[in-house]
Amino acid sequence: MKVGLYFGSFNPIHHGHLIIANYMLQNSDLDQIWLVVSPQNPFKQSASLLNSYNRLNLVQLAIEGEAKLKASDIEFRLPQPSYTVNTLAYLQEKYPTHQFAIIMGSDSFENLAKWKNYEFILQHCPIYVYRRPGHEVINNFKNATINILDAPLLQISATHIRNNIRRGQSIRYLVPDKVQEEIERNGYYR
Repeated sequence: MKVGLYFGSFNPIHHGHLIIANYMLQNSDLDQIWLVVSPQNPFKQSASLLNSYNRLNLVQLAIEGEAKLKASDIEFRLPQPSYTVNTLAYLQEKYPTHQFAIIMGSDSFENLAKWKNYEFILQHCPIYVYRRPGHEVINNFKNATINILDAPLLQISATHIRNNIRRGQSIRYLVPDKVQEEIERNGYYR
C-alpha cells in the first residue's frame, strides 16, 4: 500500500486541507492519505497550538466516514519537536509492507534543504508537491522522486479561522460542520 503522509499542525483542520488530501487521492498513485497531526513543528511557535489530542479529535471528526483518509497520532509518541526524518524511519520500521510518500506545499518544499537529514528523506521517500501561489517548484535535488501537482487551493488559513473565532465571527464554510460544532462546544481558540 502506498501511503501519503500529510503533516500539519491542523490548528484547526479546514476545508483547504481536506481538498488537498482528496485531490492527492484522486490524482496520484496514493492508496491512502494519513493526516499526521504534529504536536510541535520545529519551525512554528507552540504557544498558539490547541492541545494535540483536541486537534487530533478535530481531524477525526473532519474525515469521519472517509475510508482512504486516516488521522494519525504517530508523532505523539516520538521525541519533541517532531522531525519528519524520525517519523518516517519509525513508520518504515512499524509498517514494512507500506511505501510512504510525503505531501507538501511548494512553500514547504522551498525549505526542504533546511530539514533535519533531508537527504535521507529524499533517498527513501517520494515527495508530492502541490503548487502554492508565489512559490515556484524548483527541484535541485538529484536522484529524488518529486511529483508536482496542481491541486485546487482555497485561500483559507488556520490563523484566519482562529482570528475569526477570537473576534466572534463565523467560521461556517471554512471548516466542516462537525469541526465547527466541536470548536464552539468547547470554546477552542477564544
